[in-house]
Amino acid sequence: MTRRLIQLFLGLALYGVSIALIVRADLGLDPWDVLAQGVFERFAGPAGLSFGLVVNLIGMAVLLLWLPLRQRPGVGTVANVLVIGTVANFGLDWIPADLALPVRAALLVAGVVLNGVASGAYIGAGLGPGPRDGLMTGLVARTGWPVKWVRTAIEVAVVAIGWLLGGSVGLGTILYAVAIGPLVHIFLPLFTIRKRD
Repeated sequence: MTRRLIQLFLGLALYGVSIALIVRADLGLDPWDVLAQGVFERFAGPAGLSFGLVVNLIGMAVLLLWLPLRQRPGVGTVANVLVIGTVANFGLDWIPADLALPVRAALLVAGVVLNGVASGAYIGAGLGPGPRDGLMTGLVARTGWPVKWVRTAIEVAVVAIGWLLGGSVGLGTILYAVAIGPLVHIFLPLFTIRKRD
């Protein structure tokens, strides 16, 4: 359990850093952060709230959608809601904005790869899915629809709403969409902690 908890929190912290890297790259965000940035730009920023807090609040809102789906959160689910946005804030404070394009491109690639590593680590800890993953699996369980349709529908809807609110869609969004599946496929088996018989 100690190793699981360490891996969980380390993975979530790295996920927060990866968000900060992708945001500072300013070349397009992953789907859920397009939504977070749109909400931040339209509502939260003018109200004085931070981007990381918006990430956490969206995680909490998605968690509420679990109730009708009868999904049960784990320790990892709650930690996901509290840690990722908080660490992303620290990263955004530490990484400067308005960097040169080659540096931004490097930040984007590093952020996407780190996101894949972080996803493999926190999911592999086996202490509960993140709110967004639980929403997907809950919808699949309740509707019987294929995972690929549900996942695609959720992410397309999230990107569309985020973009309409002013979130950044671009090359980074495409790179993330193409790369994250293969990256998690590589890193998840490396970090998955098997239960003892």
